[in-house]
Amino acid sequence: MLRFFAFLLALWIILPSSSRAQDIQYSQFYAAPLYLNPSFAGSTGLARAGLNYRNQWPSIVTSFVTYSGYFDYFFEDYNSGVGLLLTSDREGLAGLTSNSLSFQYAYQLNLTEELTFRPGLHVGAVLRDINFDQLLFPNQIDPTTGPDPSIPSGENIGGNVFFLDIGLGGLLYSNRLWIGGSVSHINEPNQAFQEEEPSKLPMKVSIHGGYKLPIGTRAGTTIPGISREISLTPTFQYKFQGEFDQLDIGTYLTYEPMVFGLWYRGVPFKPLEGNPNNESLIFLVGVSTNNLNIGYSFDYTLSELGIQSGGAHEISLSYNFFLGDPRRPPKNVRKIPCPKF
Repeated sequence: MLRFFAFLLALWIILPSSSRAQDIQYSQFYAAPLYLNPSFAGSTGLARAGLNYRNQWPSIVTSFVTYSGYFDYFFEDYNSGVGLLLTSDREGLAGLTSNSLSFQYAYQLNLTEELTFRPGLHVGAVLRDINFDQLLFPNQIDPTTGPDPSIPSGENIGGNVFFLDIGLGGLLYSNRLWIGGSVSHINEPNQAFQEEEPSKLPMKVSIHGGYKLPIGTRAGTTIPGISREISLTPTFQYKFQGEFDQLDIGTYLTYEPMVFGLWYRGVPFKPLEGNPNNESLIFLVGVSTNNLNIGYSFDYTLSELGIQSGGAHEISLSYNFFLGDPRRPPKNVRKIPCPKF
């Protein structure tokens, strides 16, 4: 256990990272459960560790690269789940970076024989930084010779910003249906590098859900008598932050051990400057076996930015395992039917 936490801490420190004014996004949002909603902490009923990687617009200089690692565990004696989330985000143009360390807590409340509710809490610490040596101000441009970084800019800008970040979440589910919501940055922390010009990080609201529709089963190939799932799972996520909003809608096809997914991202009912608000199509392929889940997705850009931006590549990895006294097997915890990718 100590080695695992040491690994996560080392990952957070050594990976290149960064941030921008709006929050990062994952196409495989259910593969980043603690980032999506703190109510997912401990939702497997076991211990879980995971990693996420996203490279958005790799063909242009303003690409965004995001890494995250998480661990969560369910304390069955207290009907409580806890989680630890490390996130690191890097923007390539000016070295704007953000590193965060967050703690999540969720309580599992069985409302009826069919329905379960999980309220969740998120508390995080965020450090933002930027490499101002990569920025060029107007007074550093010589009219005759052009840009000259050696000319002092005269700008007095701080080098980093530290702030606390608070969020809440809730999740209601049965054995096939789930719907959840989360509110991030409730305290609207100041993320500005200049104290005289405050810049609040606006609250972000996410509403997400889905329904698992069983199609059938097929015989297992490795363990006699064990069937494998075949199902369709339509899902959605609508989120908004400040003046921006976004809709992800699509479906998973599970044919154990394989999973395939297709989503549309955009807000077609809300044109952007008179043009259709289409962002991307997202394709996923994943495999889930022996409590190990590996997923890869690609965002095909539909916006005016075009596929020449390189789209976005995303990889997720998670592993569920039993942690505790081997003589005391875990109880039959009500698990959320949402996908693992």
